[in-house]
Amino acid sequence: MKQMKQQLVTLLTLLVISVQVNATAVNKKILMVVSGHGQQQGETTPGYEFDEFSKAYSVFKANGITVDIASPDGGKVEADKYDPKKSYNAQVLKDTAIMAKLDNTIATNKLNAKAYDAVFIVGGKGAMFDLPKDQALQSVIADIYQQQGTVAAVCHGPAALVDVKLNDGSYLVANKAINGFTNKEEQLFGKKWLNKFEFMLEDKLTERGGKFQSSEIMLSHVAVDERLITGQNPTSTVDVATELVKSLGLIPVTTKQDIEDKTLAVVADLLAGDKLAAQRLTDNQDQYQIALVGMYGFYYLKVAQTNEHFENALTLMTVAQKAINNPMLDMKIAKTQYKLGKAKEAKITLNQLLATKPDYKPALDMLKTL
Repeated sequence: MKQMKQQLVTLLTLLVISVQVNATAVNKKILMVVSGHGQQQGETTPGYEFDEFSKAYSVFKANGITVDIASPDGGKVEADKYDPKKSYNAQVLKDTAIMAKLDNTIATNKLNAKAYDAVFIVGGKGAMFDLPKDQALQSVIADIYQQQGTVAAVCHGPAALVDVKLNDGSYLVANKAINGFTNKEEQLFGKKWLNKFEFMLEDKLTERGGKFQSSEIMLSHVAVDERLITGQNPTSTVDVATELVKSLGLIPVTTKQDIEDKTLAVVADLLAGDKLAAQRLTDNQDQYQIALVGMYGFYYLKVAQTNEHFENALTLMTVAQKAINNPMLDMKIAKTQYKLGKAKEAKITLNQLLATKPDYKPALDMLKTL
């Protein structure tokens, strides 16, 4: 009996130690930084991306990490227009504690870098306006990095890094793998505010000595260079946040992938040469956002340069053709088919369109040329 008691005491002691170790492991604190530039949901001036904030915060919360939120001037900040019904946004909007912090952000000049294990800079076009000029933020970022913390940013968030210098006078991003919203993505999706930018993010990061890398438009790409982690676009958000969690010595918990990211992951597989990717989309349309597939093909067509690019754009548009059911998409499909030397297929596409819209002039005019 005495031996059993000793074994029980030993077991309980080990259990307590284990719990203490795990508690210590997850006792991490992250600073999330958002732009305070926005007004009227980005209609007057652009702000931060709530989708990116929600996705990243959800990863941190799931991993037991404490989060503070800062902006250049502090106080309430304005996000660009977003859909509050999206599952990840709805979940965060119900989190009264984090929403209270978002409604009363800490001014960057009030921050103590020693309080944080990492900093995560949220994107949104507003980040191009106020974050690069915030010297207090630059100091906090440099201090966190130099105290062996992690610096992470996504989409336009890396704009906050362009003038950050370390104690030796070098730029933080110099000679490091880096990425952010690309020039190509700006030209396609950022035209509204592009002429207001003081610099192009890709160009400035490269000018500062960063080794810029990227993937195809709007697909996830994460550059990891020790304790500097950057993501290319909104699709990269969860992956950047997850890499940050890993950098803190934690094993990230598995979270459910939202349907948009799941869909674009298959698009990435297709563009990488996966011959079965299109079939997966076609056969499991209820599991993916098929309209997003078609729209991706539509935009990918704008940057296509080789026959392979055009073929991939055509495949993506065709997968979503019935779901979208839009004559403009049908015309893009027909024109791409014709460009690829598939005149017979182009005729079929046009005739199918005219069967439902017999007076559709663009289709009639193109058919005359075939």
